[in-house]
Amino acid sequence: MKYRYILFLILGIDAAILLSQTHQLSISYDEASLLYGYFTLLQGIIKISLGIFGQNDFALRLPMIILHLLSVILMYEISKKYLDNVRDRLWIIVIFILLPGVISSALLVNSAGLVIFGLLLFVYIYENVSQKATYPLLLIFSIVDGRFLYLFLSLILFSRHIKDKSFFMLNLLLSICSLLIYGFDVPGLPKGHFLDSIGVYSAIFTPIIFVYLVYTLYRRYLTKKIDLLWFISSVTFIISLALSFRQRVGVEVFAPYLIIALPLAAKTFSSSYKVRLKMFRKRYKFTFILSLAFLVLNSFVVVFNKELYLVLENPQSHFVYNMDIAKELAAELKLRNINCVDTEYKMSKRLKFYGVTKCDTYVLVENDLKINDISNVTISYKNKLIYSANVTKINNK
Repeated sequence: MKYRYILFLILGIDAAILLSQTHQLSISYDEASLLYGYFTLLQGIIKISLGIFGQNDFALRLPMIILHLLSVILMYEISKKYLDNVRDRLWIIVIFILLPGVISSALLVNSAGLVIFGLLLFVYIYENVSQKATYPLLLIFSIVDGRFLYLFLSLILFSRHIKDKSFFMLNLLLSICSLLIYGFDVPGLPKGHFLDSIGVYSAIFTPIIFVYLVYTLYRRYLTKKIDLLWFISSVTFIISLALSFRQRVGVEVFAPYLIIALPLAAKTFSSSYKVRLKMFRKRYKFTFILSLAFLVLNSFVVVFNKELYLVLENPQSHFVYNMDIAKELAAELKLRNINCVDTEYKMSKRLKFYGVTKCDTYVLVENDLKINDISNVTISYKNKLIYSANVTKINNK
């Protein structure tokens, strides 16, 4: 019973931290493009939230936080198959929550959080209900998001492995359906971005955990311990590396598939640790503590990211710069009774969310921070100037 309380405590702390961050971030250009672009399932979910709670950052990010918390619960339930010890399952939940890629998917409005939840839901239903119960879910996946194509490709190979012809045909048809709806873009001339992709994976997972995930997949292949999770993670990971030899790939598209390999890595680590005598376990303890320390440090950087502006010479090099400024800028303009401006198109789309629309009455021009121009609109964090601009009224008569 106490472990259940600990799980709820972890979920509560996680939710509280994420909710506190909703007021620290502004809508980004990519998020605004999703919100005001072509209809998608995620857009529909976000607009429902905005309709209920109003046009604000809390309502914008609440659906992603809910999807994240549901993903945490699903990860815990899936890990029961691989980890008998409840404490081990709680540790895997802590690691899952602290992963940089998971934190970003819980806060940013993009498909990553939806894909992570969808993959975990599929695995849970497949392993705890039945294969046939996943058919409607897979059909929905083929329609709502093109990123699920890699799930279908993985399941094609998995169905061959388990010699299930009907499941093979289903996923083959769904792959074709997904390709017809969303296509498969391979633009440009061949250029190698393999090392770039490895670097982004390392940033999403932290280097130690990324290396161990890859090691786990390789080791289970050698020992023939390959199952559903292994196929989903390894096939998609190999596809991403193969594509990176030709072009720059969006690793964030493929990272959710590798994230769900965490139970496999935890099982491998736990087994390796327990079969060794206490005197030979120090190396494993050190690796675990070091990995956890990196994850905690990363979380602190995310939570207290505004302090980084104090040590950065160029504010635009901040990793969340593109998610700052817009909210404060809109508030500053409204204080001057300016509810519409003509400005750079990305900022214009972001300001729209906060009620500052586009018009030709006022012109907003951003200034270069390196040039000491006199600006009538400035935004500062921690008393550090990060944005300056001039807003001018245009006489159209």
